[in-house]
Amino acid sequence: MVSETPRSGARTHGGINVVRLLSHLGANPAAVAYAMTTLGAGMMNSIFSFYYVKLFLNKYRISEGAFHQSQVVYMIWNAVNDPLFGYIQDNSRVACCSRRRLSILYGAPLYSLAFLLAWFPWRSYSPGDWLSGLHLTVALCAFDGLLTFVLLAQCALFAEISGHHQSRLRLIKYNQVASLIGSSSVLFCGLFSRNMEDYSAFQSVTVVVAVLACGCMLYTGFHSESRFDNKGSGTSSPSSSTTEVCGNQASGQPALSFSSVVSMTWQILTDPNFQLFVLMNFFQVFMLAFFNNFTMIFTEHLIPPNVLPPLAKSVMYGAGFICPQILVLSSQKLLLELGYYKMILYTFYVEVAMAAVMLVLGPQHHYILAVFLTANMVIIQAAFSLFNLPLADIIDSDLQKYKRSSPLSSMVFGTNALFTKPAQSLAPMLVVTILNQFRYEDLKDITKASDPEAVESLHSIMFYLVCLIPLFISTAQALVWRPFSIRNSHTVDTKYLDG
Repeated sequence: MVSETPRSGARTHGGINVVRLLSHLGANPAAVAYAMTTLGAGMMNSIFSFYYVKLFLNKYRISEGAFHQSQVVYMIWNAVNDPLFGYIQDNSRVACCSRRRLSILYGAPLYSLAFLLAWFPWRSYSPGDWLSGLHLTVALCAFDGLLTFVLLAQCALFAEISGHHQSRLRLIKYNQVASLIGSSSVLFCGLFSRNMEDYSAFQSVTVVVAVLACGCMLYTGFHSESRFDNKGSGTSSPSSSTTEVCGNQASGQPALSFSSVVSMTWQILTDPNFQLFVLMNFFQVFMLAFFNNFTMIFTEHLIPPNVLPPLAKSVMYGAGFICPQILVLSSQKLLLELGYYKMILYTFYVEVAMAAVMLVLGPQHHYILAVFLTANMVIIQAAFSLFNLPLADIIDSDLQKYKRSSPLSSMVFGTNALFTKPAQSLAPMLVVTILNQFRYEDLKDITKASDPEAVESLHSIMFYLVCLIPLFISTAQALVWRPFSIRNSHTVDTKYLDG
């Protein structure tokens, strides 16, 4: 089980009182500390992923070429920074990089500032302004770089706080509650800004979200600990001042040679279960980016305002981010009984069935289409929320197979991201290219469109994208996921003792 006893790191900054209060209220202090980063990151990531494409396409009026160039740079940086930070966090001798909580503590303020970059234009952009392209490139790379640094440390904490399946399910449970609260930022942002129509209100909301998110992540930085923080180390206690510890070596162990890093990376890459997971996860990241970036655009074009008024659409968008956490929380018993393998596989079958039914029904059933779009966002995100479980099992398997002194948690998560993160750029690039073939750049403002035939053609391709992409990708995911062999960790009480 996740330890109920506060570790030394939880005693800093009056943390012992917080821990006692949480224990008195029946909450698990370690799980609460872990989940606070999810709360902060969830508030920012939901808004960023949902609004940035529409912002740059419709408000900043970025050209298609500049949009693609920005996405290519982002794709390269997005893929490279994960294994880079994974190596640094697993092998650095500097405590503020190697200790998970300190990576979060120091990264949180910069992460929050990077979130704000996108929402404040550098000048009044004209259509196709080159500066809007540079703005998008900087905003994407800065935000993802800091996101990676902070969340990679949190992902490593997931595997390192406890090795028990039930304890990890507890972390998932707390994580989903935090994510449920954090994801509601899209709902409130939509309501206060009228889905970005009142842009000043939208900017104000993003500033408030950044401040709140920073505070949440700092809580993790002060109160969370890994089981492996003090193993094989003669360094000072985590309760030492963070200023002192950041400048000290985190471990007495020598730095790994380049050949050792290559060898360990090769061992990770040649694991068949890791290969299957990465391929399946690539498709999932693509689907997430597709629905997060374009649901708002598709809804505005395919569902008339007299069918769904702005308030209803705001609720629909908010539900797409809030309901996944409710679904995961309500599935805790099934996760204990069936395990994550079957639960993930069943979601692929459901997605295929929904897409096939929607394709047969056609675009004229507007209410069903609204439910379909929302349900896809919910199911895809809910399944994605479980992906730390198979990755943690892969880390455990690697730890035992190669008899390592400590797990390569950040390296496994970072190597996975190396191959899956490019899907975040490929999805918007592909969809924007297809839409512009049908004159989306001219018809993006549906209220001013004057060519009914062109509008009908654009709406037709939008509907087929909404149906066919989930249909084909979910089918591929089911085929890839079936051979995954780590299926029964939910039946094993413990794989090794917590340190």
